Amino acid sequence: MTTLSLRQPRADHATGFWFVALAFGGLMAFGTLPTPLWPLYQVRDHFGPVEVTIAFAVMVAGAALSFGTLGHLSDRFGRRRIIAPALVVAIAAALILMLWPDLPGLILGRLLTGIAVGLMASTATAYLTDLHAKAYPQRTGSRVPMLVSTVANVGGLALGPLLAGTVAQWLPAPLVTPYLLLATLLGILLILVLSTPETVDRLPDAGPRPDRFTLRPGRATLFGSAAAVGFFAFALLGLFSSLGAIMVRGQLGITSTFVVGLAPFTAFAASAAVQLALGTVRHERQLVIGAWLFPVGLAITVGALYHPALGLFLGGAALAGAGGGLLFKAAVTQTAMAAEPASRAGVLAVFFIIAYAGMGLPSIAFSFVIRHAALAPTMIGFGAVLSLGTAGAVLTAIRRGTRLAV
Repeated sequence: MTTLSLRQPRADHATGFWFVALAFGGLMAFGTLPTPLWPLYQVRDHFGPVEVTIAFAVMVAGAALSFGTLGHLSDRFGRRRIIAPALVVAIAAALILMLWPDLPGLILGRLLTGIAVGLMASTATAYLTDLHAKAYPQRTGSRVPMLVSTVANVGGLALGPLLAGTVAQWLPAPLVTPYLLLATLLGILLILVLSTPETVDRLPDAGPRPDRFTLRPGRATLFGSAAAVGFFAFALLGLFSSLGAIMVRGQLGITSTFVVGLAPFTAFAASAAVQLALGTVRHERQLVIGAWLFPVGLAITVGALYHPALGLFLGGAALAGAGGGLLFKAAVTQTAMAAEPASRAGVLAVFFIIAYAGMGLPSIAFSFVIRHAALAPTMIGFGAVLSLGTAGAVLTAIRRGTRLAV
């Protein structure tokens, strides 16, 4: 079977594994880069919470569109041949956000960001699994690829706000310089990815095309519960990404962009850290721990809105983010378990569509409600809905996983 190649790779599979992980993390950081900048856009363009959330949700819509129409393509054309264009699209988005400061430029740049994220997320997850299997064939069933994938995903989401907040605080042109730095970084990562070996040895017209979405027999309920867990986990992270900076600035009275960036960074960083610390724990136990941390963190966050204190708010964000991170990692693992290997990227694409819907839709609803109701009571209702939904999804996921293991 002939291999279609963008160029002759120079890295081996083990090195390429880390190149792809870095590219995954870098592009996800770009996805959350504007988070601490939203208050600056508010001042410049006179946005309210609804407009900020919609501007954030445009990226989510682009990601969902990309997942749905393009996320399966790496199963057919190859992993590297999808990730490289994803990085190119992200670089183009960064340049648009940097050079076109008006609202249309912001919307277009965020839409392209979402498309790039959609191309990257499901493909990189499958690519990391393939590369690790090629590099370490004796380690069949290793949890390392999923651990690295989820940490790269959520860790990248954490670093975006911290980088933008730091740059905006101490460097000139706060609505330009962060995008310039990320565009440069993504260009370097593109070169590294192009040197990584391809793992799907298939021409577009060679042999039967793999189905976009095929689950293993009896795994439909497992996939459904995992997708629901991903939805609720990303709903929490989406809230901190879209409105966390505005909460810190508006409710706590803090105007420093560096400190404003700490709220989403804390949630995402705690998510990544707990995945590293508990990465070898069985995913059923991860679901249980995450389901407990999730509502406790939300309750503390609400408390910080009634009794404004940065430490309390960040502590709540850390606990909630840690819970969301464990839930997300376990959900990705269960999704991979439910998928037929030849359709892994396509199944992950559907999972990410549902998860990213959770990142966007509840936050939009939340932003509309707080136009007519106080923030703290709305947050109580939001937290209760998310916590109850998460508990139901986790119970179903654990029961179904246990039955399949018997």
